[in-house]
Amino acid sequence: MPFELLIGLRYLKAKRKSTFISLITLISVAGVALGVMALIIVLAVMTGFEEDLKDKILGTNAHIVVLNSMGSVENYQAVEKKLVQMDGVVAATPFIYNQVMLSSGKNVSGVVLRGIDVKTDAQVTNLHKSIVEGGLSSLEDTATKEPGVVIGKELARNLGLNLGDTVDVISPMGNITPFGMMPKMRRFNVVGIFNTGMFEYDSTLAYVSLPVAQEFLDLGDVVTGIQLKVRDVYKTGDLVKKINRDLGVPFHARDWMQMNKNILFALRTEKSVMFIILTLIVLVAAFGIASTLFMVVMEKTRDIAILKSMGATSRSIMRIFVFEGVIIGVFGTIIGVLGGLVVALNLEPIVGVIQKVTGFELFSKDIYYLDHFPSKVIPSDVLLISVTAVLISFAATLYPSWAASRLPPAEALRYE
Repeated sequence: MPFELLIGLRYLKAKRKSTFISLITLISVAGVALGVMALIIVLAVMTGFEEDLKDKILGTNAHIVVLNSMGSVENYQAVEKKLVQMDGVVAATPFIYNQVMLSSGKNVSGVVLRGIDVKTDAQVTNLHKSIVEGGLSSLEDTATKEPGVVIGKELARNLGLNLGDTVDVISPMGNITPFGMMPKMRRFNVVGIFNTGMFEYDSTLAYVSLPVAQEFLDLGDVVTGIQLKVRDVYKTGDLVKKINRDLGVPFHARDWMQMNKNILFALRTEKSVMFIILTLIVLVAAFGIASTLFMVVMEKTRDIAILKSMGATSRSIMRIFVFEGVIIGVFGTIIGVLGGLVVALNLEPIVGVIQKVTGFELFSKDIYYLDHFPSKVIPSDVLLISVTAVLISFAATLYPSWAASRLPPAEALRYE
């Protein structure tokens, strides 16, 4: 062991006359630990939100959507066949998208009506996995008088609907009469209720079969667009360019990142800003480390002079106090990492206990669009936080250590 490290470790031990300095040292360790712990927990929550939101988006929506800028897509079967043959495309399904109103007699709600091909939609989206009551297959049941509709859990709650109830679907694009445009209305039977876990989708989406949507909206044998599932969701940009190039005008493709760029950009920006803000906690702790070293230098003035008289160089004196400060930072970082991992990996039950004890709702799905508290620890984030904390601690030791190395032995021993 280098003698500088040995002496630095000895200076960390408390003596009767240096109890106050040891207390400041413990506070510095606690400050670094709290800063690291806060960073790990907050970044885990932000990452969890981002990943959970991506899963919900990719589960309900397709990876790529191909539309016609001139209107509806005609001869969509041929376009779909061409798209499926492209390298990287796993499956395709047509869809219809339109805004309508749902009326249950108790409440009215504006929703997005989506017509889907029940047989191929399961190959592209995970809607079938989110059904909690009924099933998508009932959309193709022609035995009942009313066609079937599948609605979200929150929408069913808002309208007071249950499985088997009927609901009126009203399209603002109705028939032209002598009295003007009259909305078109048709009664549907609720054959399924889904729960994606994302409040925005569960409260604004309703699904019907593709033929029913074409008939109700008077579209004929056309669709709004074609949804695609791809092999790699993070390499959709190149595939979008290829689709636009091969299909040409008036077709244009958009991937899931483009369609949700505002949400994804906001999450990434918020995560970066939170990292910068919470790093300030570690900086505050670094001032505590610097203050500790200044007081240790003042107390150990005679020791420094004796070491220099015995042949210790200024660089060796500086290393003693650098080692001492870095040890404080490393200990604080280790404690913070362990504490942060324990909390981040068990965050949802901890939040549940806090809510039960306090009676205060810490997490509202109406605000955050999700129905649970996500948390995901990424090893690279933990490594970045740890390295940052140690580097800040190291930077805090430089000036006090340099000041200690500049002490002249004669001045230090003059009054001894």
